[in-house]
Amino acid sequence: MDYVMMIGSPALPYSAAIAGVLILLALIGAIDVLGRDSVYIRGLPQWAWFLVVVALPGVGLLAWLTIGRRRRRRPRPTTSDRVIEAFPEYDRKGRFVPADPVADAAFLRQCRERAEQQRRTAEIERRRRGFDAG
Repeated sequence: MDYVMMIGSPALPYSAAIAGVLILLALIGAIDVLGRDSVYIRGLPQWAWFLVVVALPGVGLLAWLTIGRRRRRRPRPTTSDRVIEAFPEYDRKGRFVPADPVADAAFLRQCRERAEQQRRTAEIERRRRGFDAG
């Protein structure tokens, strides 16, 4: 019976706005949880945080932001980072981190020199073909 009385109630537009805000909060929270790398999630697994944020939009999002979401901090540079800085063309996500950075630097230097030699050889070959055709 009370539901029938609410249909004409003046609070109905506000309840629709509140529902819209809660849906928007759930959507923003779900995107943030799913878009975050599992390394930066605390307390619960990613799927559990997703359920909390979607099931309890306001409270769940607040819990996610205060408890579950770890801030992204830049890691301290290690010896392997110095090797990567010297050879930025080999910097890519998931790259093998060497046990011996000195040996890795020597290997990368050797790869760079070989690539340069191959470029020079290809340029000489290209020029030779150009003279043969002309």
